[in-house]
Amino acid sequence: MFAEVVFALPFRKAFTYEIPSELKKFVKEGVRVVAPFGKRTLTGFVIKVTKTTQIKDEIKQIREVLDDEPIFNKTLLKFYEWIAEYYLCSLGEALKLLVPHGTEVESKRKISIDKNFVQQLFQKETKKTTLRYKILLELSSREQITFSALQKAVGKKNIYSHIRNLVEEGAVTVIDEIEGAKVKPKKVKYVRLAKDIKELYSSLPELDRKSPKQVKLLLVLIEAKGKSIPVAELLHKTETSKATLDSLEKKGFVEIFEKEVDRRYKEHYEEVHQEFVLTYQQRKVLEEISPKIKESVFQSYLLHGVTGSGKTQVYIELAKIALEQNKSVLILVPEISLTPQITSRFYNNFGDLVTVLHSRMSAGERFDSWRRIHKGKSKIVVGARSALFAPIFNPGLIVVDEEHDASYKQQDMIPKYNARDSAVVLGSIHNCPVVLGSATPSVESRYNAEVGKYKLMTMPLRIDDAKLPTITLVNVNVERKKGRMDNIFSRTLLDKIEDRLKKKEGVIILQNRRGFSTQIYCEDCGEIEMCENCSVPMVFHINKNTVQCHYCGLEKPVPNACTHCGSINIKYFGIGTERVEDELQFYFPTARISRIDSDSITKKAYLSNLLLSFGRGEIDILVGTQMVSKGLDFSRVTLVGVVSAETTLWLPDFRADERTFQLLTQVAGRAGRSKITGEVIIQTQNEKHFALQKVLQNDYDGFYKREIVDRERMGYPPFTRLALIETKDKSDQKAKGAAIDFRKALKKFEKHLKISEPTTALIYKLKGFYRYHILIKSSRKTDPSGKLLRRAVIEAFTEFNRVSRFKDVKLFYDIDPQSIM
Repeated sequence: MFAEVVFALPFRKAFTYEIPSELKKFVKEGVRVVAPFGKRTLTGFVIKVTKTTQIKDEIKQIREVLDDEPIFNKTLLKFYEWIAEYYLCSLGEALKLLVPHGTEVESKRKISIDKNFVQQLFQKETKKTTLRYKILLELSSREQITFSALQKAVGKKNIYSHIRNLVEEGAVTVIDEIEGAKVKPKKVKYVRLAKDIKELYSSLPELDRKSPKQVKLLLVLIEAKGKSIPVAELLHKTETSKATLDSLEKKGFVEIFEKEVDRRYKEHYEEVHQEFVLTYQQRKVLEEISPKIKESVFQSYLLHGVTGSGKTQVYIELAKIALEQNKSVLILVPEISLTPQITSRFYNNFGDLVTVLHSRMSAGERFDSWRRIHKGKSKIVVGARSALFAPIFNPGLIVVDEEHDASYKQQDMIPKYNARDSAVVLGSIHNCPVVLGSATPSVESRYNAEVGKYKLMTMPLRIDDAKLPTITLVNVNVERKKGRMDNIFSRTLLDKIEDRLKKKEGVIILQNRRGFSTQIYCEDCGEIEMCENCSVPMVFHINKNTVQCHYCGLEKPVPNACTHCGSINIKYFGIGTERVEDELQFYFPTARISRIDSDSITKKAYLSNLLLSFGRGEIDILVGTQMVSKGLDFSRVTLVGVVSAETTLWLPDFRADERTFQLLTQVAGRAGRSKITGEVIIQTQNEKHFALQKVLQNDYDGFYKREIVDRERMGYPPFTRLALIETKDKSDQKAKGAAIDFRKALKKFEKHLKISEPTTALIYKLKGFYRYHILIKSSRKTDPSGKLLRRAVIEAFTEFNRVSRFKDVKLFYDIDPQSIM
């Protein structure tokens, strides 16, 4: 028997392995196996099992099988084949998304170093520019190093011939070490009685005389009425030692055994379960979608419901129908800040059938969640974008909440998938309805609804007759001339906050920048304190008294003088959340203020506890970045203030207007979600901008109509498909050279595609690498599925690797990029 195996490597083909006789009954399509690959040992995915093969060469054998049951079937495999084809990665790279991180088995090739001998060789080297010199320099200070770490240290991939020479010279030895899975099931020692209670009672007097501590242990176990107790808990409760328990085991009174325990992520945020009477508009949506769940029919819905219209309750009611059909449910939310409230509501309705998946969980918690889903114990999965790849075999409903959110796009790793678009494909493969919900749908989704690809459902009213908030735009330039600005706040906003504090109502303040000041500027030489690794300004953080780069994480003490000219005449500009919090505390010294941004919510459960406190009225003002605009539902919030509406408006990106409109509409929707009408104050320098005017009028349709005309005129999605090519290297010349060569390789596609010339990326230097971009546009009229666009990228990539002298430069491609910065 033979197995076709794919690996999480950029090879677009399967490799054939022989199945040894002892593994024949375990190797099936859809399991993971451990197999030799070149000089390494890796985890791969079996996509096919056959009785014969055409291969005449020697065939290696599979070494081990990692799964008892398949983790994907033929239906699910179609989805991963689509991911690989559409986002231009290998099938193995796509399938890697399916398994929790830390479960793979692989060998690491390590170089073991004879330090003295290497130092002698190093001293003999005269040319300091050679690769051999750099390798010896790196090896001379270490006992051991992996190949990948050495490649990174010397900045070159082609080190193998030099290492072979050093092996022959006797300076180093190459060793293969198999590293097992880092995450495994958690096992805990338990103890239970090994004799019946009558027999025990007769032995107690004798035991009490010799060892009263042993009796203490036995009495607790008798009290447990046959149930087993964790050893650690029993010893803690009785204040006895392990030796006491061991001697009881030797005498045959108790039995100690290992039991697997389930690591469950505990969400600290809890809400009281409420019974809701559905509104007419909610019932209408249910009546439309329910039959599709029952009949297993695929249909994509765009649920356009204003903030506070009760979309979450619609998802819950639809989930109940899916469960009645014995099907599973997948609920995707954009990011962590949304999970506490939505998860709590699902737990209230479905209890332990709900499993959460997101990046705040420990590796063990994620692994156990994944296994619960795989075994079918958890029927409802709530999570961020990676939850899309949970091993659900029979989904009856897929929901993408806040479908417009940019965080559904994977930016950092391959494949660079969009979870929203992929969810629609997953629904079509499984024949189940997909609901995309938002108060501010993305331009692409709304267009898809217009052309009939999605079915549009609207919920234009808030529940409980709550009114949409009144919005006021405050021009800070005009206010400043009138003397009505106090530092970063207008008097209008400060007066409104004071009024709400007196009434003991909740206030949310949005400033979409972290830190205290976003720039440090020298008045003498005019220079701004920049990050040495990235072409962005350093941000001042007052709490830690440091300056930090928000892209590479570089942190340094605050400079006392300008680092360019030494002048002490330095000024702090720009407003971050720390400064907003600091100034509010100055104006309202008795107010209880808390901050939500990615700097403040690093501790586990911090966000949940903070939201609980805010809901109970223990916090008066919540200050935050765009996190506070998402999904928060508190009836006590009656005022939302936006310090600066322009933070996203000035970005040189074709989605800047859309992002601004969505952010401001979403944050405005946090106000007035009960009987008391909410109010929103937006400070701006440009209140005539059309995006801000449409926020003021709460006019999504008006915004969409203007934006869609601009998109068509400029040739941007949804009328074109985009691919963004990026080259990056520590040498500016090499990054530029690679981009020029790749552009040449694309030349033959110029008739059909619009291809930009290589330009420096907006953030030209990032984490020490210089970056160049090429933007490719493909019209949907001539290339509706984007096949030509993808073919152009792949063929140019192949040609580039064949002829370019810059092929060691890092090259990335992103299909359907969310941002072109």
